[in-house]
Amino acid sequence: MTRKTVRIAMNGVTGRMGYRQHLVRSVLALREAGGLGLGDGTVLWPEPILVGRRERALEEIAGRHGLEHVSTDVDAVLADPSVDIYFDSQVTSAREEALSKAIAAGKHVYTEKPTATGLEGALRLARLARDKGVKHGVVQDKIFLPGLLKLKRLVDSGFFGRILSVRGEFGYWVFEGDRQPAQRPSWNYRAEDGGGIVVDMFPHWEYVLRELFGRVRSVQALATTHVPQRWDERGKPYEATADDAAYGIFELEGGAIAQINSSWTVRVSRDELVEFQVDGTEGSAVAGLRGCRVQHRSVTPRPVWDPDVPATEVHRDRWQEVPDNAEFGNGFKAQWELFLEHVYADAPYHWDLLAGARGVQLAELGLRSSAEGRRIDVPEISL
Repeated sequence: MTRKTVRIAMNGVTGRMGYRQHLVRSVLALREAGGLGLGDGTVLWPEPILVGRRERALEEIAGRHGLEHVSTDVDAVLADPSVDIYFDSQVTSAREEALSKAIAAGKHVYTEKPTATGLEGALRLARLARDKGVKHGVVQDKIFLPGLLKLKRLVDSGFFGRILSVRGEFGYWVFEGDRQPAQRPSWNYRAEDGGGIVVDMFPHWEYVLRELFGRVRSVQALATTHVPQRWDERGKPYEATADDAAYGIFELEGGAIAQINSSWTVRVSRDELVEFQVDGTEGSAVAGLRGCRVQHRSVTPRPVWDPDVPATEVHRDRWQEVPDNAEFGNGFKAQWELFLEHVYADAPYHWDLLAGARGVQLAELGLRSSAEGRRIDVPEISL
């Protein structure tokens, strides 16, 4: 067995997502498992270098997990020839410049989304990476969730027949920050800092819809700011200039229609924070983060509308739970493994910067649709 050390510059691990999902549950989890085997006797051993602006926070994280390397000098880290991969989970507004520097330095790049604040910048990054010859990947975690993996299994098996529609509900109440601390950073609610739920979530919906049901052909959206004032991390009020809710209709290739509501101003009355209902001619399914329930055409009941008598039928009891039939690990870790295999074993990988650009495109067109009050076609993009 040959152990190969892979030095990964991780920029943005002081944030919630960068720390919990990418550092702890992905990279450090790989170390706890003894590394990532490539099947040829080689085991990749990830060695994270924590990068960011707050040195004290970086050192605290490093000390907590027994890590040795921290830096507030991104340029110096990128100039180090021993660094193999640059990972970015910073605020959106800082990402494009940092990724450009990493690509120019010849580093393979793996990044959260959106990859840039606009389609032009996202495509520029994809072209830079292509021309430089580096490997590149974009986090598209939702399709690795157990619930959506089960849903994909149903799609691939033909369970639905002809798919007619997809209904998605995502969101939860994010506290304003005055009476209770907000669960999301304040920049999420400032458009000038790259915030907004359309920019945050439409890139997710683009790859979920494409991977499971077909690419988005058109979008019609209404984005709004339901809560106009919030309180920041220092307890000071500020104006929320970014949208905190979006209501979108997406026409898919093949004819299905998707309707997805995204909101940080909704109180949850569903089993999971995100749920998708798929209806087809032969059956239906409801999938969340982990679970998935189905109702086939052959056992579909015949509801009768009668508002004059109390409802006695529990409709949810007529659905059947899809079994796991497999062990599902952390979705972020699963994609990290695939990206590392892509870099070091040349395994196939299509969740790249061009895929990331498609997400940026859908967010950009969604905001434009909302501003102009009309449906907008979504053209296929290429390099």
